[in-house]
Amino acid sequence: QVHLVESGGGSVQPGGSLRLSCAASGNIFRISVMGWYRQTPGQERELVATVTSVGNTHYADFVKGRFSISRDNAKNTVDLQMRSLKPEDTAVYFCNARRNSRDYWGKGTLVTVSS
Repeated sequence: QVHLVESGGGSVQPGGSLRLSCAASGNIFRISVMGWYRQTPGQERELVATVTSVGNTHYADFVKGRFSISRDNAKNTVDLQMRSLKPEDTAVYFCNARRNSRDYWGKGTLVTVSS
């Protein structure tokens, strides 16, 4: 089992920044990809950004140029730096880890972008 705990969510005004962090524990050996997804009520969970164990990143088009994902393999953490936040970025953000083709999820952290 892989246990993921997110932190850093909260409320911010449009144009502001937030940094989300996720710490992995448990059976973390051979975690291949870590990433962030988000979900709003009534919508499916959608990919925000992922990073592989060697640092290859992938971003959803709607966050390119605004969000940056980083991973620290020594600390077993993955962070999401979010800048130029928009009201449509409001969602619950979930940390994800993939190990041996199985996905693990954190409980999520709420990000609210509102004036």
